[in-house]
Amino acid sequence: MDKVQTDKAPQAIGPYSQAVRQGSFVYTSGQIPLNPDGYLVEGGIEEQARQVLNNLKEVLEAAGSGLDQVIKTTVFIKDMNDFQTVNQVYAEFFDAYQPARSCVEVSRLPKDVLIEIEAVAVIG
Repeated sequence: MDKVQTDKAPQAIGPYSQAVRQGSFVYTSGQIPLNPDGYLVEGGIEEQARQVLNNLKEVLEAAGSGLDQVIKTTVFIKDMNDFQTVNQVYAEFFDAYQPARSCVEVSRLPKDVLIEIEAVAVIG
């Protein structure tokens, strides 16, 4: 198992890796809307979703994968009323290729962000 590390996405805020590679798969940790310097992006759900997906893209690329190789994502949102907005931003990143996905509303996320996304992808 190999740890994945990139400076193009925020560093882990706890004792975990941005992602790990195992065989031909990469498993990302949940990405939250921090910029690579570790600061929360300003704005609402649209800006936060876009930053999360950019972070996910960078972590996957550091692992030798990419958004077009994602098998499954899990989206955690603080308010299900934001579902449509999240879908619109998500479609910008997953337009032609659409992996399997779950989306759940949660009561609270790290640093009180509005969204977190994790993914499983193949490498190569």
